[in-house]
Amino acid sequence: MFDISVIIINYNSEEYTVNCIKSLLEHTSEQLSCQYLVVDNGSKKESYKTVNTYIESIKNNISIELIRSNINTGFGSGNMIGVQKATGKYLAFVNNDTILESDCLSSLKNFMDNRSDVGVCGPQAFTEDKKILPTIDHFASLGREILGRKFLEKLNSKKYPKRKKLYTEPQQGQFIAGSFMFFRAEDFNIVGGFDTNIFLYYEETDICKRLVKINKSAYLVPDATFIHYHGASTEKSVAIKTELKISLLYIIKKHYGVIPFYILLTYLQIRYFFSSIVKPKYWPLFYTLLLQAPLTRSLKHKQKIKPIV
Repeated sequence: MFDISVIIINYNSEEYTVNCIKSLLEHTSEQLSCQYLVVDNGSKKESYKTVNTYIESIKNNISIELIRSNINTGFGSGNMIGVQKATGKYLAFVNNDTILESDCLSSLKNFMDNRSDVGVCGPQAFTEDKKILPTIDHFASLGREILGRKFLEKLNSKKYPKRKKLYTEPQQGQFIAGSFMFFRAEDFNIVGGFDTNIFLYYEETDICKRLVKINKSAYLVPDATFIHYHGASTEKSVAIKTELKISLLYIIKKHYGVIPFYILLTYLQIRYFFSSIVKPKYWPLFYTLLLQAPLTRSLKHKQKIKPIV
């Protein structure tokens, strides 16, 4: 068994993936026993080949494997492909558009070794120009979506600690951002891993809600730091924004029930009705909301199986 299984997804962003692996190898202590699992999530042939060539050049020195999927399965499902081959005591899910600034894996492992009450933790994230990116966040909820995060933080700072604050001591949050999540494998397995119904977004809220049910909390470990090229692996578009709303409403119904679901749905329908008048590009999003944002409208169902060559 390895100390840590590190799982990284590549999707047509091979330069980020290679640099992420290099960063992990550069900053991780040789005393740690690490297994690296890279999942190519239905990338173009050229992207896959670039990552494969790099991995072939280093695999004699470390335990690293490239697993190729012939379809883009999304964030949660892509990571679950890696989980099936993971044997580590801990699981580290690391976005490929990240660069480590410190030995994050050792810091996170040391913290978790001494905190059996913690099910997931993460390092402090920064942008490339050193601005704080939130690591801890507040659960997706009706209140958060309508009132906003800042209002909740002012209303109850203990329940909703500030997201954009530079902490010097470990800080509990409701969930950890998906760019770098570090789980105890036993806890991850007990709650069933990532919900593969979700193609993109809100996977962190969902799994951390399930960890709470087994009395496991989420923490920021500030002495571990990394740079996140936020959004670099996912292009912004109306389709992506629509996906975000589909996942949000799915999570609200799953964890809070139908009444909060319909309240939020109505709020979003009204909001995007007026937005689509000003910006007609939002009509497809508004139409999806009129249909009650079913999972059948997800990008997951628009992926095509590609022949592996």
